[in-house]
Amino acid sequence: MSIERLDSGTRMSRAVIHNGTAYLCGQVPADENVGIKEQTASTLEKIEKLLAEVGSDKSKILSVTVYVRDMKDFAEMNEVWDAWVEPGCAPARACVEARMARPSLLVEMSVIAAI
Repeated sequence: MSIERLDSGTRMSRAVIHNGTAYLCGQVPADENVGIKEQTASTLEKIEKLLAEVGSDKSKILSVTVYVRDMKDFAEMNEVWDAWVEPGCAPARACVEARMARPSLLVEMSVIAAI
């Protein structure tokens, strides 16, 4: 049984691969100084890029936990999410309101995907 860790540091790895499954660390937007729609789109772009690095893609996402700073942004975040998800490939998903690491972060996503 092998475990592969990508970009592993003292605190965390960007991704961990085990038994044909990739576990991505929480992904946040590249630019925290924009609104929820732009932050969501940026976060999803980063997820796609990291999935490609581990040999997967968004059609193989099994589960996503979405953290939003304020549930008032839920509908706008979902507009971007719904347009991004592959038809017929919606993963299991939870969305929770959470205090973020920095006040400028509006969204963070944690992904588990098959490879």
